[in-house]
Amino acid sequence: MPSSPLARLDSYFQISERGSTMGREIRGGFATFFTMAYILVLNPIILSGATDINGDQLSFPQLVTVTALVAAVMTVLMGVTANLPLALAAGLGINAMVAFQIAPRMTWPEAMGLVVLEGIILCALSATGLRESVMNAIPMALKQAIGVGIGLFIALIGFVDAGFVAGHEGAPPLSLGGSGELHGWPSLVFCVGVLLTFALLARRVKGAILISILATTVLAMVINAIADIDDAAWGLSVPTVPDEIVASPDFGLLGQFSLFGAFGEITFITVVLLVFTLFLTDFFDTMGTAVAVSGEAGLLDERGRVPRLGRMLFVDGLAAAAGGAASASSNTSYIESAAGVGEGARTGFANLVTGGLFALALFFSPLAAVVPSQAAAPALVVVGFLMMVQVGTIDWSDHTLAIPAFVTIVVMPFTYSITNGIGAGFIAYVLLKVVHGRARDVNWLLWITAALFAVYFAIDPIRQALGVD
Repeated sequence: MPSSPLARLDSYFQISERGSTMGREIRGGFATFFTMAYILVLNPIILSGATDINGDQLSFPQLVTVTALVAAVMTVLMGVTANLPLALAAGLGINAMVAFQIAPRMTWPEAMGLVVLEGIILCALSATGLRESVMNAIPMALKQAIGVGIGLFIALIGFVDAGFVAGHEGAPPLSLGGSGELHGWPSLVFCVGVLLTFALLARRVKGAILISILATTVLAMVINAIADIDDAAWGLSVPTVPDEIVASPDFGLLGQFSLFGAFGEITFITVVLLVFTLFLTDFFDTMGTAVAVSGEAGLLDERGRVPRLGRMLFVDGLAAAAGGAASASSNTSYIESAAGVGEGARTGFANLVTGGLFALALFFSPLAAVVPSQAAAPALVVVGFLMMVQVGTIDWSDHTLAIPAFVTIVVMPFTYSITNGIGAGFIAYVLLKVVHGRARDVNWLLWITAALFAVYFAIDPIRQALGVD
């Protein structure tokens, strides 16, 4: 007799084989979406807030549509092909670079063309296996450090997004609430969310992260309804019943890119430096995210390799190109996927859920703005804790490994960048191996990667030396 549809799904995604269940995958998919849903608001705000060389701005409603569309398609594609619980959406940091560094030099289609070009390069390197070789050449200690560093980074993202910590003029770079104390009801909602999530996690309650997000959202809606709270205090998403539930998507930005148009606006060297920066950021953000999320899910093999890595990297490169082609900016793998892993997701089936929710957001975008940062951010703090446990597996007695690991871990949260942490760690690793007379231990790919990162960190002096603006 033919197997049931559920059995075929279980077999295809290896759900039982990886020690998961359909329920865990569904909960994980929901948790990942809720921790990522902010991008439906934040990406349009960043891109629509900039003007190109002609003074033109992108449409906010159209940006919401393409942000949701590309995230939905590429997240599902990642799940079906690579079978990893790794969701994708418009990359933060990259979108700001496109909006405020690239677009002012050229038209929007030309700027998005550079993103497409960068994605094509990523796909080419993935198809040739070079990108996979670089990832597999990284020592296990550095891979573990990447996971720990990302854990601290994602916890910091949670604290910052909720307003629990912030910078303020005349105060330390980061302090409690920005002024040394917490302010307002939204901060209380966040604190309740963190405590609730940790309590549920400690009690091993199934769906702890998802339950906390939903419960804290309800609490925020109740508080917002009965208290006199300025909408700005909540940030991008205000916890209130929306005026409308359904909104028609506008696909007007699809295909609005010029692949080589930038070469007519700025010098060849400037184009190369811009694409190089985009490429390096995308390349290593994805690498760190894939290693950290797969490690947290227990999917890495004994050598720290990610399963189906080639497929994962190709889809990630394709997502970068697709984001540019849709004017949504480069799409990349999201570290917030760790929230879904913390909820039990272990396979690409969770991506079907997350991608499906992004697809629904095309028509129900008003609902995506209901969950405030203060309700979603506790999940990131808790996931940071879960990822920190890897610190005990690093060999701290070997300074040629321990120091690069330390540098990797601290630079990520302190510079608010996965790429910066990986780059600093690579350079420290190569340097210390040389100092200890063990240069032969360094894989040739790491030599090249460290050299590229040296260029990456010195990009401004290089621009000045070349006379490039």
